[in-house]
Amino acid sequence: SNRTDILPSLAAKVKQQLGILNPDCVAYDIIFGCPGWVQGSIQADYYIKSGDAKRVMVIGAETLSRIIDPHDRDSMIFSDGAGAVIYEAKEEDSEKKGILAHKTETHAVNYGNLLIMGKGSNPEETSGNYYLKMNGRKLYEFAVVQVPQVIKKALDKAELSVEDVNIVFVHQANGKMDTAIMKRLFKLYGKDTVPENLVPMTISWLGNSSVVGNSSVATVPTLLDLVLKEQVKGYKVKLGDVAVFASVGAGMHINAFIYRF
Repeated sequence: SNRTDILPSLAAKVKQQLGILNPDCVAYDIIFGCPGWVQGSIQADYYIKSGDAKRVMVIGAETLSRIIDPHDRDSMIFSDGAGAVIYEAKEEDSEKKGILAHKTETHAVNYGNLLIMGKGSNPEETSGNYYLKMNGRKLYEFAVVQVPQVIKKALDKAELSVEDVNIVFVHQANGKMDTAIMKRLFKLYGKDTVPENLVPMTISWLGNSSVVGNSSVATVPTLLDLVLKEQVKGYKVKLGDVAVFASVGAGMHINAFIYRF
């Protein structure tokens, strides 16, 4: 079987392996599909701003290799990955930093079945395993329309425009979809052109060789790590830069937050 145990939570196992004895360090999983790391970051912001936490570690980790169907060509875009970020409370200076605003939506009634666990495509398989299944075309159409709107809502809450954004970290589903999302976002602001060196990518257009596959919840934090290390050519961040972090996935969930470095 390709099923894994869910108790104790993965977060509890990580805390155990790190040897963190403090019981006030709460460890829990977020079952939120590909947008899980972005949602965890939003929850971290709540914890810090409420005063309940000074530091929060948000991990995005996925082993999709366990649940991809070798007889399903849609599975060929997926990969494994893991990334972690630590958010820390700081005294504010004259310019607010960290998460400035965020927005999350769930479209379950009409779109909940776009990404599900289902039986394999091989009719002769008798293992009883369930695999990740997606309606790629419908998911693409959904994301291209909905993700730009959620990003704009987050920017509106931050009282910023797309012109104020220095870099965009968007879920690395596939290059074609991410490019279409950004074009639609800029059209919401009446602009026809997306500036160069705004949207780093680790996944190329479908059909071509990829640097990194779609690792679900891990794509955004691993992309951030590569950019911070200046390992994505043409991209880097500096203090004061405004970034958009956005994702979309099973649920269907969409989320975004605006961050100032």
